[in-house]
Amino acid sequence: QVQVVESGGGEVQAGGSLRLSCTASGLSLDGYAMGWFKEREVVSCISRSGGNKYYADTVKGRFTVSRDNAENTVWLQMNSLKPEDTAMYHCAAGPDCVTVVAGSFNYWGQGTQVTVAS
Repeated sequence: QVQVVESGGGEVQAGGSLRLSCTASGLSLDGYAMGWFKEREVVSCISRSGGNKYYADTVKGRFTVSRDNAENTVWLQMNSLKPEDTAMYHCAAGPDCVTVVAGSFNYWGQGTQVTVAS
C-alpha cells in the first residue's frame, strides 16, 4: 500500500521559515517527479534526478525544493513566509515537471498545515 506523508508544518510569524518534508512507503520516489501543492495549486516541482526545478512566481526566491532519493525524501524550504502562504500543503508524485497540474499527479499525501500570522 502506497502512503505519502508530509510533515513540518506549523504556525509562524510573517517573515519566518518552515521546512516541509515528504516521504513515502510502498513507493520509490526516485521514479517520480515530486510536486508541492498549496491546496491544489502547484507551488514547486522537482524532477526525478533533482536537476530540474519549477517554482510558481509567488514563491520564487523564497522557497527551495530539494530531494534525496537515497532517503526517499523531498523537502520544501519556505523562507520569508507571508500570511498569504497560509494553507494546507501537499506533496505528490507525478510523471514530470513539464505540465505541472494537480490532475497529472497520482500519489498524494494528506497534507501539512502552514499558518503564517501577520
